[in-house]
Amino acid sequence: MTKETKKTRPSPPPSVDDSSMTRESWKIFQVIAEFVEGYERLVSVRPAVSLFGSSRTDPAHPFYKLAHDIGLALSDAGFSVVTGGGPGIMEAANKGAYEGKSLSIGLNIELPEIEPPNAYQDISLRFRHFFTRKIMFVKYASAYVVAPGGYGTLDELCEILALIQTGKTRRIPVVIVNKGFWSGFTDWLETTLIEANMIAKSHLDLFTVVETPEEVVSAIESFYKERKIDPCEHSTQFLSNI
Repeated sequence: MTKETKKTRPSPPPSVDDSSMTRESWKIFQVIAEFVEGYERLVSVRPAVSLFGSSRTDPAHPFYKLAHDIGLALSDAGFSVVTGGGPGIMEAANKGAYEGKSLSIGLNIELPEIEPPNAYQDISLRFRHFFTRKIMFVKYASAYVVAPGGYGTLDELCEILALIQTGKTRRIPVVIVNKGFWSGFTDWLETTLIEANMIAKSHLDLFTVVETPEEVVSAIESFYKERKIDPCEHSTQFLSNI
């Protein structure tokens, strides 16, 4: 077979009895349903802060208390708190927000290993797909708070940084918590990536690193005060083109 014939050879038409094609097509409706439910149930939660962190953190660990206190501080400051709805740091932040003055929200994900929603959610949504869930995290967020975590937390942190860096979403405060835990990551950005010209030095300004719940709230409020922007109005600007 020559390159020319390979390029022009048509694909065989799908069989009407191909059950795998039918299943794939129906998944589109599952995705649409997740978006519709998310939009309808979260439209009134603004201003909101999406908070990320490990599902493995034990309630006796200091990071659990830190996340609880951050959730409470944000809730009392008037921010709904949105997490992945699972255990660990997500549970701690939901619990703090649940005890506070604003809404506690969980965007739960179906996983092969059952991870039941934590008990501290005023609004609880369940997703089959990570990508629809991620859009819900960004769509209604006036800020991102990133506590200590693993692969999932790194994924969510890097995604929002990439969206802001490329102009695909509005600029929002990205607040990383605990300098000691994140020092390896921030050092890698400041040395390896910048020295290799993989990111610009100005891209380090896309996030700030803090230690305490009070500093988390202050970083978010200062961001909007300096820019004279209402966080509720800012969150309606959503993603421009993803």
